Amino acid sequence: GWLFWRVMACGRRSRDRKRQVILFILCVCVCESGAETLRYSLPEEMERDSFVANIAKDLGVPVNQLAARKARVVSEGNEQLFRLNQNTGVLTAKESLDREEICPQSDTCTLVFKIFFENPLQLIRGEVEVRDVNDNSPVFPEKEMVLKILETASPGSRFPLESAQDKDVGINGLQNYSLAPNPHFSLSLGTGKNGVKYVELELQRQLDREEQGELNLLLTATDGGSPPRSGTAQVRIVVLDANDNSPVFERETYEVRLAENSPLEQLVVRVAAADPDEGSNGEVSYAFTQTSERSRQLFQLNPTTGEIRVSGKLDFEEAKSHTMVVKATDGAGLSAHCKVQVEVLDVNDNAPEIALTSLSASIPEDAPPRTVVALFSVRDRDSGDNGRTECSIDGDLPFSLTPTFDNYYELRTNAALDRERTAEYNITITATDWGRKRLSSQETIFVQISDVNDNPPEFTQEIYTMSVTENNSPMLRIGSMKATDADAGINARVNYALVRQEGREQPEVSVNAENGDVYILRPLDYEKVRSFEVTVRAADGGSPPLSAQAVLRIVVRDENDNAPVLLHPGPDSSAAGELVPRWAPSGYLVAKV
Repeated sequence: GWLFWRVMACGRRSRDRKRQVILFILCVCVCESGAETLRYSLPEEMERDSFVANIAKDLGVPVNQLAARKARVVSEGNEQLFRLNQNTGVLTAKESLDREEICPQSDTCTLVFKIFFENPLQLIRGEVEVRDVNDNSPVFPEKEMVLKILETASPGSRFPLESAQDKDVGINGLQNYSLAPNPHFSLSLGTGKNGVKYVELELQRQLDREEQGELNLLLTATDGGSPPRSGTAQVRIVVLDANDNSPVFERETYEVRLAENSPLEQLVVRVAAADPDEGSNGEVSYAFTQTSERSRQLFQLNPTTGEIRVSGKLDFEEAKSHTMVVKATDGAGLSAHCKVQVEVLDVNDNAPEIALTSLSASIPEDAPPRTVVALFSVRDRDSGDNGRTECSIDGDLPFSLTPTFDNYYELRTNAALDRERTAEYNITITATDWGRKRLSSQETIFVQISDVNDNPPEFTQEIYTMSVTENNSPMLRIGSMKATDADAGINARVNYALVRQEGREQPEVSVNAENGDVYILRPLDYEKVRSFEVTVRAADGGSPPLSAQAVLRIVVRDENDNAPVLLHPGPDSSAAGELVPRWAPSGYLVAKV
């Protein structure tokens, strides 16, 4: 659903500089991926740490959750322009924002930021529109413009003048021109196809060089701010003797398409103007006029041949087209104008850029499939297929990529993890564009798998048999039992203990809880106990602990510790002897002892 609200706050600057703070939260849009978009508005040139919005209030999030969920703000691009106070939920501008510096060639200036929450992971998109204030005056390229006009020029003739430039936009930008009162010229204003206002001098009354050889006019450019700002330039008119023919261009407009990777000195176009006059009146020279400073840096015009060549590095991502006006002037000062429109063609010269936004340092091995591990964005500054990207993971790993919105991807698990099999992963993410010559970049993410107590201890034997000779000394060590645990840390720490059995006497054996050593507590007597068994449990340190059992069999060895004893006749017997018949044959039983 859609939730709309608007919050407005107003303030004023001091007398020399008024400021306004108007905040508009235009809308919050819940996208299919669960993301929200916040939109705010802020005038430029506000002081650093100026209030932008109360994020906690706008999102309906308790303030204490901001710190608990590690909320933070990240601006698009390399420079972080905003700061989020986790204690108050207030979003502020870190520095004073200059719209003309941030968005020099755009009528609108929108700064994009992201609010990130953890536990659980959540991303919210936000936009701040930096509104223009009237802080720049119109400026002419030159303080003085010189026009050479034939005295035979007829009324109604028009002469283009250099346009003023105003870095502000909208109503604060250049709005009007005015000319100081004079008997010969008036101003003619117009707007080109690109929306740029141009100005021309229109001759109202015939000139006479003999009467006045030079005129000085004051040209004023005014913007629409409140109060308005203005800039001025002097227009010096030099009245020339008659020259019958002005230069004439072959075409009014030259249209050229040029790849952005064009080398320096490459020929763009050759403009040509013809003048049928003889001598210096027929010699034509070329120069740029009504052309931006940036275009003059990128293109060089030969004043003699009219050839325009590349003199700087073109960048489609900076400007998709350039419009230049070429002025052809003959030796007597007559001139003509033509336009050169250069369309810059995009080439695949920018590899995708991967920006990691959030990363879980470790995830438990029992994390369910589809658990979010990392969040990152991919940006390609090219356009069309050259700026279209796709992402992939190298190798057969239990992870997958899920696109969310606005070129953001989530790295998720797609299978069960087992730390005992693989304890860590180096995941290489490759972002590739769709250009004809495909460019790519890589980012490696290290993910550590944390242990979960999912393995019980295992004894090396099911039954341990140990022997001891009777009459042993107390606390005699006779061997050791060993159990191992595939887990790590405290989950792998094994403790040993005897399993007590009700109704049976306490055994004569003890097991060391830490290392499993077996001790006989007291001397044993083979003639009383020849062997016995006990059960030993090995438990790990997990919560809850896991355990295993093994049987310990103790065999007592005999020792010659008993002399023979005469049982019959007894030592106190009073019998004097045995009687034997006289006739007793050999082998006759006399007695038994």
